[in-house]
Amino acid sequence: MRSDEFYMHRALELAERAAQAGEVPVGAVVVDAAGEIIGRGANGPVASHDPSAHAEVQALRDAGVSLSNYRLEGCTLYVTLEPCMMCSGAIIHARIRRLVYGAAEPRSGMVESRANLFAQPWHFHQVEVEGGVLANRASRLLKTFFAERR
Repeated sequence: MRSDEFYMHRALELAERAAQAGEVPVGAVVVDAAGEIIGRGANGPVASHDPSAHAEVQALRDAGVSLSNYRLEGCTLYVTLEPCMMCSGAIIHARIRRLVYGAAEPRSGMVESRANLFAQPWHFHQVEVEGGVLANRASRLLKTFFAERR
């Protein structure tokens, strides 16, 4: 089985593509229990005119098509930035087994920064969470992107 860093590097590649397209550089991949990448996503709200086109949602949609099922049980989602409220809900509803993210998102992160939606006892599905994987690289990519825009 490949390491969390391996899959996070794949997500970072997608984040870099998003930045090149003028989108906030966030990337995500969904990996099945066998270690295969079955879903890929890069931020795309600007180009698609879709506020739900976050990298996580794009990757979940792609994985759902790959499996012909909206339930992604046994899968791990790797994303370069701590998920927002919308994405956290989608991750829980998709029944992702494990979430691995890179940089914290102090303004709207819903894993550690503003709240921890995943720790709430009322959810029908619990997600294992690990943060900080390649956080420095993910954070640097975001800081560079926003510095170039100012």
